[in-house]
Amino acid sequence: MRVLIAFLLGLAGSLAFGWWGFPHLLYQREPQPLQYNHKIHIEKGSMECSSCHEVAADGQFAGIPRTASCGACHAEPLGKTEAEKILVTSYVAPEREVDWKVYSRQPMNVRFSHAVHVNKAEMKCEECHGGRGSATAAEPFYRNRVTGESRNVWGPRMIRVGLKPGEGMKMSDCESCHAQKGVSAGCLGCHR
Repeated sequence: MRVLIAFLLGLAGSLAFGWWGFPHLLYQREPQPLQYNHKIHIEKGSMECSSCHEVAADGQFAGIPRTASCGACHAEPLGKTEAEKILVTSYVAPEREVDWKVYSRQPMNVRFSHAVHVNKAEMKCEECHGGRGSATAAEPFYRNRVTGESRNVWGPRMIRVGLKPGEGMKMSDCESCHAQKGVSAGCLGCHR
């Protein structure tokens, strides 16, 4: 009986460590180089996602905005926050790019066109990126110590059941959206 109890305690401890402890060891928490308030840009600046995150002429996503784009409005600080002072003095004035850590970078074998999803399918950014547009601060970046990828690709929990839009960008998330919308892309539609 003691052996069985010891075994069950060991099993329970191992499972608990695997679900709660291991993710903390696997992911390294890194702050973004600069705090950014999406909400204030949308509400006070009347901006949209595409104001800064543009789709390039060839239809591909242009990515993270360049500092020159920020400098168009922020040659001088418009507010009184420390983050804006840092933006102007450390990045805009010296024309230095902000080394943003990208939450949604996919593996090299994934081919993804924002143009097809945003322009052709008329999807809203929130369908994949969740409520990032209402965020008042840049959430920390969690880097997988083994692969170097962002935890945001997997999602915030080991159990992926019940994830909200923008809480994961795994292949299964794309497949379920395609199935819901009745769109077939095939393997080579998304993979190189």
